Amino acid sequence: MIDLSKLRAPGWQRVVAELTASAPDDRSFLMRLLSVLAQASGARQAVLFAAGSAEDDAGAEVEPRALAVWPVLPEQERSPGPVGESQVEQSRDCRSAVRESAISGKVALFGIEEPTQFYESGHKGYLIAVPLGRGAGDSPAGVRHVITLLLDARSQQALQTTVALVELMCGYVHGHAANQMLARTRAASMSLDLATRLIASINTAPNFRGAGIQLVNDLSRQLGADRVALGWAKGIGRKGEGATVKTVAISDTEFIDRRMTMVIKLEAAMDECFDQDQPVLYPQPPERAMRPGEDADVLLSQAITHAHRELASSDAKMKIASLPLRVDEDVLGVLTIESTGEGRIDLAMLELLQSTMDLLAPVLALRRSDDRNLALRGYDALLKAGSWAVGTKHTVWKLAAVAATVVVLAVILVRVEYRIEAPVVLRAETQRTISVPFDGLIASVPAGIESGVPVKAGDVLAVLDTTELKLQRLDAANQLEEASKRADAALAQGKLDEYKQSSAQAEQARAKIGLYDVLIGKATITAPIDGTIIEGDLRDMIGSSVKQGQALYLVAPLERMMLVAQVSDKDIALIRDSGEDVTTGQIATKAFPGRQYGFTVQQIVPLAQPDADRRNAFEVRGTLDQSAPWMRPGMEGLAKFNTGRRSLLDIGTRRIRDTLRLWLWW
Repeated sequence: MIDLSKLRAPGWQRVVAELTASAPDDRSFLMRLLSVLAQASGARQAVLFAAGSAEDDAGAEVEPRALAVWPVLPEQERSPGPVGESQVEQSRDCRSAVRESAISGKVALFGIEEPTQFYESGHKGYLIAVPLGRGAGDSPAGVRHVITLLLDARSQQALQTTVALVELMCGYVHGHAANQMLARTRAASMSLDLATRLIASINTAPNFRGAGIQLVNDLSRQLGADRVALGWAKGIGRKGEGATVKTVAISDTEFIDRRMTMVIKLEAAMDECFDQDQPVLYPQPPERAMRPGEDADVLLSQAITHAHRELASSDAKMKIASLPLRVDEDVLGVLTIESTGEGRIDLAMLELLQSTMDLLAPVLALRRSDDRNLALRGYDALLKAGSWAVGTKHTVWKLAAVAATVVVLAVILVRVEYRIEAPVVLRAETQRTISVPFDGLIASVPAGIESGVPVKAGDVLAVLDTTELKLQRLDAANQLEEASKRADAALAQGKLDEYKQSSAQAEQARAKIGLYDVLIGKATITAPIDGTIIEGDLRDMIGSSVKQGQALYLVAPLERMMLVAQVSDKDIALIRDSGEDVTTGQIATKAFPGRQYGFTVQQIVPLAQPDADRRNAFEVRGTLDQSAPWMRPGMEGLAKFNTGRRSLLDIGTRRIRDTLRLWLWW
């Protein structure tokens, strides 16, 4: 029993030193706390129980499990193992106390009763249950461990003092938790600092191979290792069957010859780590620490190390550590570190390096992806998305089957508008050709009369020379006057035959005068309708002779346009120009292909004519639903006629079916 009667007693100094000393893990501290509590309280036996947590299984009863007993039995020292039921005194009472203390989260005191012959019971001892939380401010649901102290009978005052000492000493659990948190924070800080320096170093490399060489060289210098190698997974799948790890960089090595025995052994060790998807350390640490300060790890002790042993066979002092490079759930590569006595590779260093590699692996994966072409990166992204949808095995074949099924169903079931294409030319709905009324000369053209100019009905477009017509009219007028005089004289003399002849000559001269008046009136050429001159320019033809019927101008209003399409005779049967199902469609011109305008079929010219490709085509005329200001007659484009909704299979096989019908017809 430890003397704690005074604060300055050596016993208190020993307790404080024991409970404040750093512990490698929680189990070591709990074992130390168990020993101190047992000795300070003078307990006959102290037992450490795992009480579980109400958060682990809500609503379930906590079932205690004994982890350690103090004092340690000789057979327990010789062969450490689970604590048996027979090794715990008052086992049933201890478990009941653990349950109540774990649920309440407070120190519980229980008396152990002993029946007497006078029908009275007395306490032959006491049982103290001390809950140990996970940290400061834990709720009762956070209790994970409980220590039970079995005490001999003692006075009430001594019992209260013992309980107070036990509660005081249990407060050091929070100090241990704080130390553990500080150690983890420091380890995380060191890992982040190392990862930051390595990332900054590899980012200076131009490509993935340069980044790998920079990484292994920097790690080799910082760890004092003999050799550091980086391998990257290649093959069918980074985490599937057929994937192998190929060495991409070795410290202080510029060229890697894969035929070398060292490289073959190194890649075998990397494959061994890659297949197990966990770090591998050789020599392996024990499963349990047999001596104070000895490193122990269950997973590392059970790892397969045949290839690592073969790699280390050349040097008895060689220590090898292989770490998987993970991105999310995928293992992309392996980092292998070889070191002799000068290099330090232990569990703490291994944990630090694994944390560093977890931060560094995404950067390496990005550099590797950047070195690949766009097609391969797109293929990887498609496989990644497809593996999530259809599974990781045979992803390509599954995706191909799904795509083929979707395509077949879409071809059969999806119905879209069947649209027939045909070349089209724009024309004005109304247009007038202005021609020469008689043979003559162009006398004048008003200013501004040229192609593209809007005109109104009655505007003068050109004036023909009328000098000759006027002379001929004057001659006809003289003939009329002479014939009239002869007729009057013959009538006065009673010469009826001469009178009739002269009268006929006068009528003839009068008709000539009327004709010349009409021609002189037509010499002034005017616009017949409101519109725009779309063809014709006479400014350079003043004084030139023109023939009767020669076209001078073409005038048309541009507000309303129509289209003329050349539809192949293979498709003309699908177009309707009458009835309720008149065909509609859209047109796009070469001038503005991004703008579409609707139209309605107005007329199908029944006579087919060969088009530019010498194929029979029917002229189909239609009216635009809406014209644009920029539209001009003569513009070419493409018209698409809506002929009804059909399945993709029907649309794709229509030409083939029609051709086969003609071939097989008899």
